[in-house]
Amino acid sequence: MQKACRERDFGLIFRLAKARAGIYPSRIASLCGMTPSRVGEIMSGQRRLAHIDVIERVADGLRIPGAMLGLAHRPWELPHSTAAPVREADPAPPVSTPAARRAPDRADLDDLLTAVEGPVTRSSLVAMQSSIEDYWRRDDQHGGASLRPAVVGHLRYVTSRLAHVPAGPLADDLRALAAELARMAGWAYFDARQYSTARTYFRQALDLARETGDASFTANVLSCLSLQATYENRETEAVALASAAQDVARRGTTSRLVVSMLAMREAFAHAALRDAAACHDALRRANDAFAAAEPPTEAPAWVRYFDETKLIVDTGIALGQLGEASRAESLITEGLRRERVDQQRGRAFHTVWLADVQLQQGKLDAAVVSATAALDLTATLDSPRVAGHLREFHTRLAPFAREPAVLGFEERMRSALA
Repeated sequence: MQKACRERDFGLIFRLAKARAGIYPSRIASLCGMTPSRVGEIMSGQRRLAHIDVIERVADGLRIPGAMLGLAHRPWELPHSTAAPVREADPAPPVSTPAARRAPDRADLDDLLTAVEGPVTRSSLVAMQSSIEDYWRRDDQHGGASLRPAVVGHLRYVTSRLAHVPAGPLADDLRALAAELARMAGWAYFDARQYSTARTYFRQALDLARETGDASFTANVLSCLSLQATYENRETEAVALASAAQDVARRGTTSRLVVSMLAMREAFAHAALRDAAACHDALRRANDAFAAAEPPTEAPAWVRYFDETKLIVDTGIALGQLGEASRAESLITEGLRRERVDQQRGRAFHTVWLADVQLQQGKLDAAVVSATAALDLTATLDSPRVAGHLREFHTRLAPFAREPAVLGFEERMRSALA
């Protein structure tokens, strides 16, 4: 088992779990967040695990200590005694009217907020939308992990106000705001690699979007679920969700920019399946739709991030997943040249991809330089997703561990992502 873990031979790990511990494939699948068929493919050697998120799920599901798989110590490994003792608060002084002084519960708070805020108006909706736009800017600059409490609190507030707004255009717009906040909460948890919670918020966004009848936004949420499925190694499901997103979008009047973004999400899913023909077809449709797209000001606000720079770099990422590293490198390099300096999270994420496609071509020194640049960008980021990609890249450097450039990168990794 130690040798299998050291070599990350998950087929052997699963076979040993079955033979020595009586943990059958269906149970392994349940513990590790996979399908039984996927576990069977790994056990038979038809598929290998490489994505760091899935490796961490296996470590946690089978309780394999992180060090055995080249990971950091898992949270459940840390002894409880290391936690700082919690000092009980000093007892509160007695009050003469305890019922009047008790802490309000959630229902009390919702009623209090509603009473204080008064009715929802068109101007308050504009202010809420402005807050959402600010959240997205901060997410792009610093990652979504630190935004989660604010976004979830804002979502709870908006959904509580829905109960006090009569049916009509104002209620419809407030529900659309709630859908966008739910999608953003899902994205923030996705960026934190907390996939189960992310899925909960994405599904809430999906329900709200369907209530509003907004086909484009419903398709947008489905495409987010597709992207998350690719991260969880559920590639077939990712393709199905991406296709469903485009089917839904076609039912309404959809902007060509939305069509382009949805086709790109489909390309990612096909790339994860290593289906080159389907991926190239989706990339062609994404580029054709973008060429025919309306001005960004006429597209929904939530898709305006998908500009020409994003199209170029995403095309490069999809090609990189297919192993077409040379073409991918030129596209990602061009995308990085165009990206704004304040797009910290995007730049870090794309720079890791640049390092990956350079390593695919045997350009070890260039790959390490790019990965180091990505590491520098993480200094102002709170994005476990980017950190996870860096750790995954680090594992691919194992065959070159004695190279001077890699030794220097190892040291930087230890200090930056400890």
